[in-house]
Amino acid sequence: MSTSQSKVLIDISNPYPFNRDGLKELEQNPWVSHQWPVVYFIQNGSRKIGYIGESANALARIKSHLANPEKSNNLNEISIIGSERFNKSATLDIESSLIQYVSAEGSFELQNGNYGLLNHQYYEKARYQDIFKEIWAQLIRHKIVDRSLEEIANSQVFKYSPYKSLNEDQYLSVLEIMKGLTSGHSNKIFVQGGAGTGKTILATYMVKLLKSNVKFDDDTDVDNDTFEEVRYIKAFQQKYPAATIGLVVAMKSLRKTLKNVFSKIPGLSSTMVIKPTETFNLGRKYDLLIVDEAHRLRQYRNISWMGAFMAANVKLGLGEEGTELDWILANSHNQIFFYDANQSVRPSDIDEERFTELIKKPGTINLELHSQMRVMGGKDYIRFVEEVLDQKRLKQEKYAVKEYELLVFDSLQDMKDLLAVRESKYKLCRMIAGFAWSWVSKEKDKKHLMDIEIEGLQFQWNNVDEDWIHSPTASNEIGCVHTTMGYDLNYSGVIFGREIRYNPVTESIEIDPKYYYDKNGKNGINNPEKLKRYILNIYKNMMHRGIRGTFVYACDPALREYLKQYIPAYQATPRLKVLTPSEARSNNRAVPLMDIYAAAGNFSEKQQHEHLEWIELTENLKDREKHFVCKVEGESMNLKIPNGSYCLFKYYEGGTREGQIVLAESTDIQDKDFGSGYTVKQYQSTKKITEEGWQHESITLKPESSNSGYKAIELDSDALLSLKVIGIFKKVLE
Repeated sequence: MSTSQSKVLIDISNPYPFNRDGLKELEQNPWVSHQWPVVYFIQNGSRKIGYIGESANALARIKSHLANPEKSNNLNEISIIGSERFNKSATLDIESSLIQYVSAEGSFELQNGNYGLLNHQYYEKARYQDIFKEIWAQLIRHKIVDRSLEEIANSQVFKYSPYKSLNEDQYLSVLEIMKGLTSGHSNKIFVQGGAGTGKTILATYMVKLLKSNVKFDDDTDVDNDTFEEVRYIKAFQQKYPAATIGLVVAMKSLRKTLKNVFSKIPGLSSTMVIKPTETFNLGRKYDLLIVDEAHRLRQYRNISWMGAFMAANVKLGLGEEGTELDWILANSHNQIFFYDANQSVRPSDIDEERFTELIKKPGTINLELHSQMRVMGGKDYIRFVEEVLDQKRLKQEKYAVKEYELLVFDSLQDMKDLLAVRESKYKLCRMIAGFAWSWVSKEKDKKHLMDIEIEGLQFQWNNVDEDWIHSPTASNEIGCVHTTMGYDLNYSGVIFGREIRYNPVTESIEIDPKYYYDKNGKNGINNPEKLKRYILNIYKNMMHRGIRGTFVYACDPALREYLKQYIPAYQATPRLKVLTPSEARSNNRAVPLMDIYAAAGNFSEKQQHEHLEWIELTENLKDREKHFVCKVEGESMNLKIPNGSYCLFKYYEGGTREGQIVLAESTDIQDKDFGSGYTVKQYQSTKKITEEGWQHESITLKPESSNSGYKAIELDSDALLSLKVIGIFKKVLE
């Protein structure tokens, strides 16, 4: 089977038997016989296990796999992926991408280790990324995988998977860490780096790496970098047979997320992700404890579980001076700390001086991550945020980078609306705020009450405190730093609350403690500058969450004006320019606005389908006469189409509708559930084969909503006669 993309042949072979007899068939594969660089997928479809590899000498490499009983006894088919455009750099990159996406997609459990996954830079890499997308599309068409790349990329398992391509910065740190663990010269390693430098990814990578099974791996077809990693893994496993390794995460929400990820990764277990108190549970010292977000380790101050904390200290003969850091040091032979002092946000966090003392001890290995792995604005954006909030920005020009969308808003409604548009396109776009409002709805008998009111808009704080960003109601709530620290968002809408303001007289940012409602965040702090540092760290952290962009709103008008000195202000413009029929005739961007009340929740009442007005698009459109605009009301499609959006559709002229969002009409159905009229939903069909060919057996019009109360509309074969697809959804008009 093959396909063409931009005149590039991509060939995925039919499966060959993965055994000695199958080698003769493999020798006939043109890519294999010519020793062309290829990617291959070995699998057992019934057991849903697989292995992904690449080689320029596939036959020799596959023979070595057959000599590995873990592969030959468990896998039974192999497919070859080849292309005339492949070279060694390209196949390494595609292999790496396939491992990352297949492992997170969930259809197969991979036997791959994670060593050797490097982020290669090479000529025309962007073109090969397009080729990878076509390879993935073929895998979906042949039902090897089910989920789209976009859906996987937003998933927990993908974001925190140990199957990640490392950049040079991270890879060099891995080698230094492995050298330290195997040399015996140091048992304390600190890896420092700001938000978005990949600390959590490196932490999960190290756990998987050290647990890799390299017993049967053939070193003859690996590059020098991979060979060095494998050598260190063998040395570590020889030094610590059946090593006990724990990943310590102090933050409850992130810990639950990582437990979920580890439960889905072969060779790892959710029990490996532990909280600091659980370091006592092994009954002996861990061989290695890896501590993520070490800056959030706590001391005996401003916590709600003082008794349990003191009980842990007593086990070590410590009093109030004991900390979670002491527990980790006492309960392990080796430690790796991932640390960033600028992400300490509460007085319960261990003082920076305590970490500095440990970092400066002779023998401690100190490493630093510099590359920005999260925000598309790169290190310059991170530095910009630091300078603006610390009032150290010397340049007066506004931030403007094509790759990153940063805006400050005068209207919270405008920010909310634009964030909803970004949510419909990218997902994982959330509003987050400083703790400047009481959490009233947290009480059981007050769940119905609103916590926050700004400009007449009312919201609740996050209804869950674990994995809030993925919760179904998150897009209608406001989160705080504790629900987002350690997580990635595509866009963050940051609300600077009432506790932070700008004094134009003193030209300084000030804090008003009476509007700061985190009691454990301010009790016992007598130094205003120290409280200010914690709160500024909170806002810096929130402004570092957005991968693609950050939207900002400040409750204090003076602070808003200060931010506008450096951040471009959002300019509210009408979404649609309405044209008269005479204006439309001479306008090559004019499309009709249809008089259809497309209720995205139920079929609306039966109506006439007629042109009401014309609107002007902001860009030229090919075949514009085949397009129209209508307004979509309701919340049943709010994950794709915000309520009240004006949407561009293309008239349906035939072809597949499967999986697409459609504007559908029903003129005959009279049902108590949905009446007669129009609706916008995702189209799914079930087909059957008859003597006359295939025909629809049933149609499902599926909602895509954050509200689980919306149900799919099921139409059987009798009802299909009155169903007409009018248009295919193209985009929301901003």
